[in-house]
Amino acid sequence: MTRRPYRPRELEGQIFLGTDAVDDGILTPNQLRSRAWVRLRHNVYADSRVNLDHEVACRAAALRLPSEAVFAGRSAAQILGVRHAARFEDDIDVVLPWKRRIPRLRGLRVHTIDLGPDDYTDWHGFRCTTPCRTAWDLACWLDVGYAVGMIDPLVGAGLITRDDLMDYLRTRSTMRGHLRAATAFAMVDGAAQSPPESHLRVRLVVAGLPKPVSQLPVRTVDGQLYHPDLAWPEYRVAVEYDGEWHANTEQFHRDRQRLNRLTATGWLVLHVTSVRLRSDFPGVLREVSTALKSRGWHR
Repeated sequence: MTRRPYRPRELEGQIFLGTDAVDDGILTPNQLRSRAWVRLRHNVYADSRVNLDHEVACRAAALRLPSEAVFAGRSAAQILGVRHAARFEDDIDVVLPWKRRIPRLRGLRVHTIDLGPDDYTDWHGFRCTTPCRTAWDLACWLDVGYAVGMIDPLVGAGLITRDDLMDYLRTRSTMRGHLRAATAFAMVDGAAQSPPESHLRVRLVVAGLPKPVSQLPVRTVDGQLYHPDLAWPEYRVAVEYDGEWHANTEQFHRDRQRLNRLTATGWLVLHVTSVRLRSDFPGVLREVSTALKSRGWHR
């Protein structure tokens, strides 16, 4: 008979230092090496039933970081609720003041910055950058499409507004990274419902097309409301992003019926799949540009 893993109640679902558990007499060294626990980094363990996401990686890192450390960038976005911001195995972004130095730790990307008191906050047990500061760092550190794909959900969740971003931008007009942040913030749209929608919107605008509206409510001929992923209302052109396009599913047929009703209202609707977005963006750009030009748009 297989022995049931021994998990003291006080460590169930927890992340902890192995030496603390042993020194406090909660576990023996042999029990710590059992399948009840998973080693996350040197001397840091977790209940093996814990879902290993980036937030767990941050909690593990926090046990070995100085009190001045602040989670930032993609890690802060994940902590603030942007669930696609980073994976468990991705590097953790941490800010430390210039005067503070720590030994190099695996999987840790340290940014040496003196943050202002309004640039960080305590959030559900973490010390991380505020939503505005997080948006600034994402815009400065990442490609604009990926940055906007993480800032959009912050706006969509109501943690910040576009006005907040613009106000923050004005306070940093002389600082390095201002132009990158200004470019990203101008493209933010909190109505986007997925990162690929954000990426597609940004890539189209960077390529020279007019900025579309995300999830614009359009009433169809039968009075129903439909919300295309991207829309140019002045030209009655819309783009639908399809992560997976399965013609044999009920969802496909429901979507097709809605699109037919939208087309009957006078809209021109194009489709972009995840495969095309990754491998044939020039073709996507050409199709959308042609559609807009056919409705009167001129570059």
